[in-house]
Order: sequence, then structure tokens, then C-alpha cells
Amino acid sequence: MIKPIQHRRCTLRDVAKAAEVSLSTASNALNGVGRVNVETRERVLRIARGIGFRPNALARSLLSRRSLTIGIITDDTYGRLTLPISSGVSEVLVDHGVSAFLCATSGDRRLAELHLQALLDKQVDGIIFTATRLDVEPPIDLTVLNVPVIYAFAAGPFLSTSFVPDDAHGAMLAIAHLQEAGCRDILHITGPESWLAARNRAEVYRNRCGPSSPVMFGAWSEEWGHEAIGRVLSARKKLPDGIFCGSDEIARGVLDGLRDHSISVPADVSVIGFDNWEVVSRQTRPPLTTIDMELKEIGHRAGLAMLQLTRGEPVEKGVIRLPCSLVRRESVVSRASVDTSPVP
Repeated sequence: MIKPIQHRRCTLRDVAKAAEVSLSTASNALNGVGRVNVETRERVLRIARGIGFRPNALARSLLSRRSLTIGIITDDTYGRLTLPISSGVSEVLVDHGVSAFLCATSGDRRLAELHLQALLDKQVDGIIFTATRLDVEPPIDLTVLNVPVIYAFAAGPFLSTSFVPDDAHGAMLAIAHLQEAGCRDILHITGPESWLAARNRAEVYRNRCGPSSPVMFGAWSEEWGHEAIGRVLSARKKLPDGIFCGSDEIARGVLDGLRDHSISVPADVSVIGFDNWEVVSRQTRPPLTTIDMELKEIGHRAGLAMLQLTRGEPVEKGVIRLPCSLVRRESVVSRASVDTSPVP
């Protein structure tokens, strides 16, 4: 058994000595270059792992003329969107020996400029910018940088590469699921009309449910969801049998409002959310059926694109919309399975 060398960092010389090969052969074997036969290469790799050898990051960066780091700049104060996106980016980068610096700006232009300058001083190989909405420009101009820039859940300028969730697809999945469950009177309660995401989802809802179908625009909050139910019950004689909520937070408020009026979910009304923010959607009563925007996959795609750009390889330009997915839980049930006959 090969014992790791203790008390100091293992060097290439240690690997070469243990494998009984020259320094150049050891280097070629570890880097997968040069004329090294398969048996020798495998022996060198096995011995390197056995003695705990790790390539020197500085040396690798000098050889590749890259810092093997990228910067992630976000204006997402709470990290609800950025953290899963960043996790997806990191999962891709780590397999290629690349690290990421995450910098939060909270939408503050001066702070964003300071973070950007610090990242450029570190000579990062590229910048990934993430945001909280798709219709607001970044607080800083990233078009003048001499390093690659990728946008993830953010609006990028012309001829940039942006990865975003397909809101229309997600809304279609939500409405289709309610309709397949037998809902025929579906209400849409969503966020501010000034947000592109809210308008996109509302457009799909009206296309599928009718142009006069009611959309209730408000805040992205539980309070608004609860308030909206009060308005619905005071204005309508008949309760809708399905409610499509523009976010999981709104949906939690809707569920609480229905429960306060002794309306059962899903027996009386089926409710579906949007986001799959699991700290909310799993904890509602009942657990919330919702739409997952696949944020980690957005991060994966952004990370892969960044790797391509840092290698000088071309990437697709424009806004690349990635499909959402339906997460089935207990807040939607088939109307056929609900006994709606009057109690004798």
C-alpha cells in the first residue's frame, strides 16, 4: 500500500520518484499529453492518488494562461434564486478545476462596481451575472469587459448569451394540470403587472382559459394571496374550482385564506404555485403542487457556456429559454375523485 507523504505538500518530484519515471514523464502522464504508454500513465495516476498529490493551481493557471476562477455577480439579496443557480454553476466548474467567487450587490450600483473591480483585479476568466427578474438591466455595464460574460436568470444585451426559465412553458404546465384534474373555472392570482414574468404567465393563462378570464395582479407575497381570497369571496357568488398562483409565497397566502373561510384544499379548490421554493411548497397545508423553474439546470448551462468561452469555443447567442417542470404534491386533485353531491 502506498502511504501519503506527511507534513508537507506532495510534489511532482515525489510522484516521479515513487513511480520510477522521469519528471517529464510524470508530468505528461498527469496532464494527459505526450507519448506515455497506457500502463505507465495508469501507474503514475494511481501513485499520485495514493500519495495525496494535488496539482499546483498556480502552476496550472500559468500553463493555461487562465486564473481558473470565475466571478458570479448577483442582485438577489436573499439568494433564493442565486443559490441554486450558483450550485449548478459550481457543479460544472469543479470537475474542471475552476472555482467561483460569489458577490452580492443588493442592486446597489456602487457595490456592484466595487465587486466587479475586485474580480477583475483577481483576473477572473469570466463573469456570470444573475438577477431576480428578467426585465431589468444589470446595475453595471458588463458589455465593455475584456472577459467573457454569461447571463443567468437575467436580461443580457444584444448578442449576449442568457439562460432563463421558460415562463410560458411553466404557466402552460400549471394550467394544463388543473384542467386535466377537471378544473373548469380557474382563477389566476399573481405578482405585479409591471413584471415581465407576471405578464407572460397571465398571457398564457388567458390564452388557455379565455381572454376574459380574471387575473388578479398584486405583490409577490403571502399577504397578497390572503387578501386576494378575501376579495374573491366578497365579489363572486361561486368559488373557482382551481387557482393558479404566480408564486409559492402567494399560494401559501391563498391556502391560508381559504382555510380561514373553511374552504378545503383540494376537495373544494385545487391550488397550484410557481417556483418550487421548497421551504415554502413542502411546508404548506396541504403540500403545494407547483412549477419548478429548474434553476440548477440554468446554472449548469451557464457554467458549461462559460467553460466553452474561456477555451475560445463558440456558444449560442441570444435568450435561451429552458423548460420548467411540474412537481405534483397534494394541493391538486382530480375533480372526478371528489364527491360533490349534496349531503342528504
